[in-house]
Amino acid sequence: MSKLDEIAAWLRRRLPDLLAENQVPGAAVALCAGAATVDAAAGLLNTVTGVEATADSLFQIGSITKVLTTTLAMQLVDEGALRLDAPVRAYLPGFRLADDDAARRITVRQLMCHVAGFEGDVFTDTGKGDDCLEKYVGLLREVPQLFEPGELFSYNNAGFCVLGRIVEVVRGRPFDDCVRAHLFEPLGLTHAANDPYDAILHRTAVGHVEREPGGPFEPTRVWALARSNAPAGSMLAMRARDLLAFARMHLAGGLSPDGRAVLSQESVLAMRQPQVAQPDLDQGTGWGLGWELFHRPDRAVFGHDGNTIGQSAFLRVVPERDVALVILTNGGCPKPVFRELAGRVLGELAGVEPGEAPRPDPAAPPLDAARYAGTYLSSTSRTTVSQDADGRLWLDRTPLGVTAGLGAAPYRTELVAWRGDSVLPAEPEGGVRAPLAFLGDDGQGRARYLHTGRADRRVPS
Repeated sequence: MSKLDEIAAWLRRRLPDLLAENQVPGAAVALCAGAATVDAAAGLLNTVTGVEATADSLFQIGSITKVLTTTLAMQLVDEGALRLDAPVRAYLPGFRLADDDAARRITVRQLMCHVAGFEGDVFTDTGKGDDCLEKYVGLLREVPQLFEPGELFSYNNAGFCVLGRIVEVVRGRPFDDCVRAHLFEPLGLTHAANDPYDAILHRTAVGHVEREPGGPFEPTRVWALARSNAPAGSMLAMRARDLLAFARMHLAGGLSPDGRAVLSQESVLAMRQPQVAQPDLDQGTGWGLGWELFHRPDRAVFGHDGNTIGQSAFLRVVPERDVALVILTNGGCPKPVFRELAGRVLGELAGVEPGEAPRPDPAAPPLDAARYAGTYLSSTSRTTVSQDADGRLWLDRTPLGVTAGLGAAPYRTELVAWRGDSVLPAEPEGGVRAPLAFLGDDGQGRARYLHTGRADRRVPS
């Protein structure tokens, strides 16, 4: 039995128990090593209807869509119709933000690697028509600038909606049509859906959410976010094998299964090149064009994660070993599932060992309450960091806007030392303790940003 056969047998045996251990209703997995492909599924697509997950089931891929959006834009670069370092206004003359000078200077490249600097969690629903992206971009004129373009990494959903609008303006057709014509069709993706109207034609997962802290995971009452956020990841659903086919195109230097050039090899490689470093958050090491980079000392790894309403997706690619892994889930605590599966698959097939989960450092100096304490705000949450009478530091996060409307629960945890200005929550969220970092200086010795992948700016308490 080959190593791949051993992994396939282990995967199909282990997956049902692994999901049950982490309260994940259902999942689909696909992986490739060279020309060989393995897929598997287990659990339920909906715990109320009892429909079982199969390898052909569709799950939402969330923000992994951003890599597809970037690929569509890089196709235009290949055609000479788009320049990475041109200002956004070269293609969208009406692009406006609250800071007009920043809007004038922001480039296409900065959209692709999350350094444009404006508030990125904008989920305004502008309807279901083909003009929804045009309307969405028009509403950004009130969105504040958090920092200078190019200054800092801060995950920016809105930036990819702008990028998607550029694609449809340059192509002269709606974004969803561009996805079908320039990715689905040349790659032969038969189990992929741009919206619920397409998804209902397939065996499709429903997300599951925890309505009360500590309560059961139940099917969400809303299947997807607004169509206006589609280029950032609000709608696209695929089976694991179809997402794997997209990754294999990138492994094949931009070629489709029948040998057609979907993307130039130059653009494939450009997307993997580091553009900006990430803060110390136990996530990727940096960001390329669309791709998140997870480079190890002796191995390049790239990929992306995606989270929608009760669904989580993971994609990792190791080009040196011609290996890729897709994991799609619909609720519960999916990160421990990802950690175990990726550890076994990427460890044995690609020599990529998963890093240890972050642990508090008992030797670290006490947390600097004077630097960290305060209130940090974004459009989706208000976070307060405070010190109690015993000198312990506490974080309280209140959902705002769309996250509150979708039932996200408040979160409270003690903060403990990890390394430098990066600290750990004492209480896990979603089955993991994700680090957060305090960055910058407000001129009074206090952190200017609380960074969790997004930079939330300090505001007057």
